[in-house]
Amino acid sequence: MTGIRKGFPGVVALAGVDLTLNAGEVHMLLGENGAGKSTLMKILSGAYRKDAGDIRINDAPVDIRNPQDALALGIRVIYQELNLVPHLSVAENIFLGAAPSRAGFIDWRTLDRATTQLLADLGMELDPRTPVASLSIARRQMVEIAKALKDQASILVMDEPTSALTSHEVDQLFAIIKRLAAKGVAIVYITHRLDEVYRIGDRVTVLRDGRHVATNLLSEVTVGELVRLMANRDLAHHFPKRSAARGEPLLHVTDLGRPPFLSGINFTLRAGEVIGIAGLLGAGRSRLARVLAGAERASQGRIEVAGHAVAFRSPADAIRHRLGLLPEDRKAEGLVAGLTVARNIALPHGRRLAPWGFLPSKCEERLAEPVAGDLRIKATATQAVRLLSGGNQQKVVLGKWLAGDARVFIFDEPTRGVDVGAKVEIYNLMNRLTENGAGIIMISSELPELLGMSDRILVMRGGRIQEEFTAAEATQERVLSAALGVTGGAQ
Repeated sequence: MTGIRKGFPGVVALAGVDLTLNAGEVHMLLGENGAGKSTLMKILSGAYRKDAGDIRINDAPVDIRNPQDALALGIRVIYQELNLVPHLSVAENIFLGAAPSRAGFIDWRTLDRATTQLLADLGMELDPRTPVASLSIARRQMVEIAKALKDQASILVMDEPTSALTSHEVDQLFAIIKRLAAKGVAIVYITHRLDEVYRIGDRVTVLRDGRHVATNLLSEVTVGELVRLMANRDLAHHFPKRSAARGEPLLHVTDLGRPPFLSGINFTLRAGEVIGIAGLLGAGRSRLARVLAGAERASQGRIEVAGHAVAFRSPADAIRHRLGLLPEDRKAEGLVAGLTVARNIALPHGRRLAPWGFLPSKCEERLAEPVAGDLRIKATATQAVRLLSGGNQQKVVLGKWLAGDARVFIFDEPTRGVDVGAKVEIYNLMNRLTENGAGIIMISSELPELLGMSDRILVMRGGRIQEEFTAAEATQERVLSAALGVTGGAQ
């Protein structure tokens, strides 16, 4: 790819970017959110048309006008946002549009057998007839990978493929990547996890603000140099935690339960405090977040906000009591992709903006613009959210609550799919919130993040809080041992 250019209304996404792939290499593509990584790959996959530039495959010029052209050229993409049909089965999703047939009808036996074999090659045991809607995010991610690999690919693009996977599933994926590279497949791997870069990468290309910054062998560049190339600044402190003075209790939970998912949950969140919640997938962390935010109703126990008992029947009740949720799945639960940045930020505040039922002209933009500027969202207030990068979409979800008067913030995987620079911005935002008297519950699968930014860590297992550690007591070994139910973990 040479001199690739692409613009959207008010935004230059790519300004003459070059990228060269070699057969059999794992090429890491890095950059902050909004740097142009996903846009470049969408041009390669035919989802976008380039405005200028040239693409050559096997030294022959090609014109990729649509996804069908890309598929015919052997290009396969696994996007960061999963692209599955929830009500269809695993097998139907993997072979969507290409299911084996006999006499004009789907050959279910052949379909199931092919799906089982493909999943086995990925190290997964899963019933091919299982509806995708019933799967965890991690398993949906593996189905997406199987879908991309069902045909022989010569170029495979992976955009944040491990964001929802366990360490064991990551190991399985990396083994698959190495086997594919050994067969001559050129792999483009987009990630914000720098530990993955050196684990599987051969070369690295860094983009910044829509421009090509550098391409290097990974053996010739350090982590610190990569961070400086991405951010154009030295990020010496990845977890800039600042302790704030503790204030009054903001949220008190007593014997909270929603059997069979949650039971006996007890804790108190005070003003100025960050409580981290750790646990393995299925431990009940996200379920707890949804109950606290009114998205699901508790059937047992008591919730008190600022000393008063409350009963949340809906998210609107939680919002009125100054609670805000940044959900794990921002695409499905945090945003309306077809609406503008301003309208998404204004959504929870309709009663305040339009007390008589009518929105005054430009009121949403006036509410959103200072928040978007404070969060450094790389978009205009009138731009559709669906056109933003994943990290900027995450900032829009955060902006909804910063635009209001929330005092309790529930962050479920707040930095998933977010680059190292934007992570530091979110951590600094957390510091500002707690210094201003807010309380934060942070759910994260990244133990260094929990250890670096939490005042206390609650460890969940089987829908219950099993252990509590202060910041001074917590170590990765102790937290992981509690999450696994292992006694006598490292001190």
